[in-house]
Amino acid sequence: MRRLVPLLSLLLVPATAGAQETASDTLLTVNHYLDWETVNDPQISPDGSQILYTRRWVNKVEDRWDSALWIMNADGSRNRFLAKGSNARWSPDGGRIAYFADGEPKGTQLFVRWMDAEGATSQVTRVTETPGGLSWAPDGRSLAFTMLVKNEPTWRISMPPAPEGAKWTPAPRMVDRLHYRRDRTGFIEQGTTHIFLVPAEGGTPRQLTSGDFGVSELGAGLNYDWTPDGRTIVFDGLREADADYRYRESYIYTLNVATGAIKPLFTTKGMWTGPEVSPDGRTVAFLGREYGTWSYKANEVWSVGIDGSGMHVLTTYDRDPGGLEWAPDGSGVYFALAETGTSNIYFAGLKGAPRRVTEGQQMLSLSSISRDLTSVGTLSDPDEPGDIVRFSLRKPQPITRLTSVNADVMAGIRLGRVEEVWYTSSGGGGARVEGWIVKPPNFDPSKKYPLIMEIHGGPHGMYNVAFSYQLQNFAANGYVVLYTNPRGSTGYGSAFGNAIERAYPSVDYDDLMAGVDTVVGRGYIDTQRMYVGGCSGGGVLSSWVIGHTTRFAGAAVRCPVIDWMSMAGQTDIPLFTYGFFDAPFWEKPEQWLKQSSLMYVGHVKTPTLLMTGELDLRTPIPQTEEYYSALKFLKVPVVMLRFSGEYHGTGSKPSNFMRTQLYMMSWYQQHRLGEPTAAASDGTK
Repeated sequence: MRRLVPLLSLLLVPATAGAQETASDTLLTVNHYLDWETVNDPQISPDGSQILYTRRWVNKVEDRWDSALWIMNADGSRNRFLAKGSNARWSPDGGRIAYFADGEPKGTQLFVRWMDAEGATSQVTRVTETPGGLSWAPDGRSLAFTMLVKNEPTWRISMPPAPEGAKWTPAPRMVDRLHYRRDRTGFIEQGTTHIFLVPAEGGTPRQLTSGDFGVSELGAGLNYDWTPDGRTIVFDGLREADADYRYRESYIYTLNVATGAIKPLFTTKGMWTGPEVSPDGRTVAFLGREYGTWSYKANEVWSVGIDGSGMHVLTTYDRDPGGLEWAPDGSGVYFALAETGTSNIYFAGLKGAPRRVTEGQQMLSLSSISRDLTSVGTLSDPDEPGDIVRFSLRKPQPITRLTSVNADVMAGIRLGRVEEVWYTSSGGGGARVEGWIVKPPNFDPSKKYPLIMEIHGGPHGMYNVAFSYQLQNFAANGYVVLYTNPRGSTGYGSAFGNAIERAYPSVDYDDLMAGVDTVVGRGYIDTQRMYVGGCSGGGVLSSWVIGHTTRFAGAAVRCPVIDWMSMAGQTDIPLFTYGFFDAPFWEKPEQWLKQSSLMYVGHVKTPTLLMTGELDLRTPIPQTEEYYSALKFLKVPVVMLRFSGEYHGTGSKPSNFMRTQLYMMSWYQQHRLGEPTAAASDGTK
């Protein structure tokens, strides 16, 4: 039992140097994070009677997230642990499940479990690479999965043999591709991800695809689906010799399972992904957009005949759909659509106009559909963390929440109220921008509160109405929190998202400042105690902000890009970086310099906390080091925190998430405008 503390001691006084968060049973502190859980990937059985899902929790000893498969009846009853593992999929007849778990000889393997009273389990694979993309063959006799097939380059040189017992330095790692590393992976074993087939009873996997081809630079992976007769697999990718240089392209192919013959389903140039075959096998639905060099353009839902004929677009929402699922009768596809900070379910028929199926200020996903149109997904809103839900696609009915995995943590917790706000930007055509304000749980509009503006990453991403532990934790500590979707964000159309093309940052800065002005205009913000932070794209913008205004008393710039020239050679996504400019830096360096925060570092007066993972390959730590060195030279108060064991971001490990929150709030507590400050070496004054 956490100890109760008087109400006045629950909220920190941000002006107090060195203050720390006090554990509480009524406010959401970092201590509660150790008991936090998440759920995802619910799968309903073909007959609609049971639901499998993956449940994750904090392993407090090993400082990681652990996961296991849980199962419950469709009404939420008999909710119980099933097995260690993840990514479970029902067999076509519902009598078995296949899933991934640790196995022999080591690492992730494929398992099959019988869902009868005996519950016998078999390890199906004993592969040496990590399998993924699990799918049952339509007849239930075999399982398909994806796996890397190595194709390491060789360079033979006439080295003399090492003497017996010698301890020579290992040979250098040979790199001859543009993309040779990936964040959260490290150096990539060179090769191609292929589709394999293995008997459901176990045996030797058979490689179905062949050749050397690529996938998305951003790591989307290979997606595929079966035709109902089991003779053909439809998959996405880029089977081109120069795939390493064409990250904006992806195509859809058909694979003859018996012969291995592969051919493109159609030839229209574009970014086409996520194929799903209709129940009658005649039509393929997929996501994508025709080719272009935009920084951002929303996907739509498309369809094409299995013979490649009749390709046409099913939606024109100019928003990003996801999670395609065919209606059991083959009349069309259901999908989730991300728009204006929410996600709801829509239907696009092969005939007729698309329509909206669910309503609500919520983030609702669609994971699977049973034969009777009972569906399962996850749902979160500003006041409720994510849980498994059930809903009908046949007729409008209330969404039923089936789990409450954080009910024990949230019992008695007073949350900050989340308020939606729309405002007009101060620059670049006066765009309408959406944001949200989180107020402290005991908010009093007659008082003055410190403000934190958090900026999302991407830059083509979207803040939404899902529950945010991070932002509620800030509010619990007495801060008003502002988070917005400035231009460049998704969910508001391609023109809005592409407004920063060849100019990132630019009008997004105007949008952010107009948001701050809007909240300040409400009269309850202490303008001497305003703070700005963000990671990744949020690191780009927070570093840009402090180079263009001195209105903030402190900044927490996390995993930033501050120098686009060096970023192009350091990051694991070089083409993404080059794509923000219409010419490489050796041709037009002025563009690259103009958009780099480092070029404005001479204007920075804001005390700045820098935080980046030491393993980060997306926005590598040399970016942070460059900025730190410049700020230190200028004698701007600055501290750099290098997070151990972290790739991109600073919160994948539970302890590091808590540290991130506490370091930020501690830094903010130390600084207010108008007070003398000095560069700190230990994070305190």
